[in-house]
Amino acid sequence: MISTVSRPYIDASVPVLKVHGLAITRHFYASLFKAHPELQNLFNMGNQANGTQQQSLAAAVFAYAANIDNAAALAPVIERIVHKHASLGITSSHYPIVGRHLLGAIQTVLGDAATPPLMAAWDEAYWLLAGELIAAEARLYQQAGVQAGEWMTVQVKAVQQESDDVVSYTLQTPQGTSPGAFKPGQYISVVVQLGKLRQLRQYSLSDSPDKATWRISVKREAVTNDTPAGQVSNWLHANIKAGDHLQISPAFGDFTPPLDLATPIVLISAGIGITPMVSILNTLTQRHPTRPVVFIHAARNGQHHALQGDLDAARAVHHRLRVVVCYESPLPTDTLGQTYHHAGRLDLAQALQEADMDGDFYLCGPIGFMQTQWQSLLAAKVHASRIHREVFGPELLNLLPS
Repeated sequence: MISTVSRPYIDASVPVLKVHGLAITRHFYASLFKAHPELQNLFNMGNQANGTQQQSLAAAVFAYAANIDNAAALAPVIERIVHKHASLGITSSHYPIVGRHLLGAIQTVLGDAATPPLMAAWDEAYWLLAGELIAAEARLYQQAGVQAGEWMTVQVKAVQQESDDVVSYTLQTPQGTSPGAFKPGQYISVVVQLGKLRQLRQYSLSDSPDKATWRISVKREAVTNDTPAGQVSNWLHANIKAGDHLQISPAFGDFTPPLDLATPIVLISAGIGITPMVSILNTLTQRHPTRPVVFIHAARNGQHHALQGDLDAARAVHHRLRVVVCYESPLPTDTLGQTYHHAGRLDLAQALQEADMDGDFYLCGPIGFMQTQWQSLLAAKVHASRIHREVFGPELLNLLPS
């Protein structure tokens, strides 16, 4: 808990961070990479280029200051950060470096307003959070049986085109065994060397942990007006074939629903957000085939609907599974009532039935999609405690309810 001496200064920082938070985080990253260019190997430089990483950190710093004594609000955010850090191999030695440059950025941007008592308060607040993260990350590494930053080599057993822009890679150890245990909904980091720069990207495991292989399904991220092309996803699509080797992390992530309940579970996804949902669905089909499952998915059209084969296979054996597919712009080759059930944007009022409302709801997809579905569920009187989400990439904490 923050000291009574420091607390007023942290409280006073909240409105300041709302105004200057993005300037602080931009200065932080510029200073950090100038002094420690090797740390670019740990950060997603695509997110640096499009600014989402800076926005995410600014939102996180603001949320931390605004909720510094509200453990219930901070706990789920800290849990997500801990798992992400473990997947990247963050060590305790990184925290003094980050702290020095973050406090330096606050000092530089705020200028004379950054008085010695204010900076002392932020030094205390930073190390309170850092200590909690370091301890939690150490526990995760211990549970995974690895050292921070330890990667394992896997062989690509198979490569399968799932849709126009999604390819699945089936992974095994070089000895032909499973890379290890994981919980449905978790992800791994994949290590790729791009010239002199090593880059790490996280991909959800997209099949059941009960198999002798792991599978990831990677969407090729094309260039848009707002974002550059995905460096790693494009490299994987262009270069990786069956028989190749990859460096990966153990599985991490806290988007792991309890599977053995009797109440309905409603899995709501869009686009590549289908990947953790299929992992959850395939595991439920194998372990708990009597649990009611509602699988709701939104895609552009049939050519952009990945993992359709998994849905077909699950429907054939899971008799308490209901699948609802929505295509925003169906193609002439898409068949209403077979390949999809609704045209246009997903409307949960069309997809949900009264019996579903007693269940737990899991969301994965673009931020805007999840925000819309979250609000729809709240409007339908679903309690926020029964709505859960997975966020790909930096989470803009101010755009989603906690």
